[in-house]
Amino acid sequence: MKKTSRRSFIKRSSALSSGILILPNLYGFSANNRLNIAVIGVGGRGRANWSRVPQENIVAMCDVDDNRAKDGYKIHPNVRKFKDFRVMFDKMHKEIDAVIISTPDHTHFAATMAAMELGKHVYVEKPLAHNVWELRALKKAAKYYKIVSQMGNQGHTTNGIRLIKEWYEAGVLGEVKEIHAWIGAFNFKPGNYWTKPESFPPPKHPIPDYLDWDLWLGPSKYRDFNTAYAPKSWRGFYDFGNGQLGDWSCHTLDGPYWSLNLGMPKSINANVTNPMTKHNFVSEKSVVTYNFAKNQNRPKVTLKWYEGGLKPELYHDLGIDKMKPYNRQGMIMVGDKNTLITGGRPNNPRLLMSDSDWADFNKNAPEKTIPRIKDETPVEEWVNAIKNDTLPLSNFEYSAGLTEMALLGCLAQRFNADLEYNADKMKITNREDVDAFLKPPVRKGWSYGEQF
Repeated sequence: MKKTSRRSFIKRSSALSSGILILPNLYGFSANNRLNIAVIGVGGRGRANWSRVPQENIVAMCDVDDNRAKDGYKIHPNVRKFKDFRVMFDKMHKEIDAVIISTPDHTHFAATMAAMELGKHVYVEKPLAHNVWELRALKKAAKYYKIVSQMGNQGHTTNGIRLIKEWYEAGVLGEVKEIHAWIGAFNFKPGNYWTKPESFPPPKHPIPDYLDWDLWLGPSKYRDFNTAYAPKSWRGFYDFGNGQLGDWSCHTLDGPYWSLNLGMPKSINANVTNPMTKHNFVSEKSVVTYNFAKNQNRPKVTLKWYEGGLKPELYHDLGIDKMKPYNRQGMIMVGDKNTLITGGRPNNPRLLMSDSDWADFNKNAPEKTIPRIKDETPVEEWVNAIKNDTLPLSNFEYSAGLTEMALLGCLAQRFNADLEYNADKMKITNREDVDAFLKPPVRKGWSYGEQF
């Protein structure tokens, strides 16, 4: 696999920042050649990702959980298997072109940085990383190592999110000053996606023989195993995930973040019901308010995130409560001309108007100016970008910002706090205790990216 030249990479990066989304094949790798891909995180989202590129060579698989990985191992019986990605890279780095990383949030950074330091192209599940410093380091490293990067927020490849941006830029919505997004209540149940342990701290459970628990913890401090942590429900604990906001905002808020060029908020407020901070566990209900300053293209914007079943007053005022697709999850961009609504993902936006007006709008909709992705899948977009010397749209330059906005809200939730944020200095200016969590410590042996 040929390395991307500095000249080519600079041209790509410059074009991207200018709004050119599909770039010419400058020094492209032949589309007829197959990439050698290593997979870190084989089951769950991992399988959903690597199974999308059967035309490429899967040369290595790495997973700390043999049970979660077993189906993937059966499909690829002759591929070399590892539990520790560090060992995999030591033994096979010369045989790997690109890496798909689909592990719990707290281990994204270490695996991704280790891959990039070896010059490997990387695809990483959302959210991109677990804290703000990691995001900043990944963005810098992707440029430095000249690799093709992608975060797996599936909605960013869809026709729907392109429609949102095109409609906004064509003036269909008018000025947008408020955005509201909501998600339904937690369903806490053993074995579910969200599981609350029987007590805090969670009691010690026997470690399954198929799981390397120490490797699963990775950079996080050691604690005894509990089934509420792994394999599925780790997102409820701030040491590993970031709750519903951390899980879903890279989908639900992607449309407004991209369209309005929101950037970073000046302040964030959280109103949390039943805060669980002392237990490092997510709250069951909250409203998070982001305040964005005016820029040259738009006025001040307020974005509110509602979770745990809470919803904005406009939910009823606009008749959304009678629209079944949006009962559990949704997002609205309120413009002074029209209001746009989506579900939890930006795939199928529409305007809040009568069915007849909606039909008329679609007959005369704004021109489609943004190139579409053929199969609307981020893994395939990433593979094609590697082969054609382009950058996917959810590359680290973009996705690090989207994720940073989300994680700032998660910190406000975690501490039930009002936060003031200086993005230029990457600093929470009014809470030193919270500011420390922009870059929390890691366990010995798991430090990466300090050069950035």
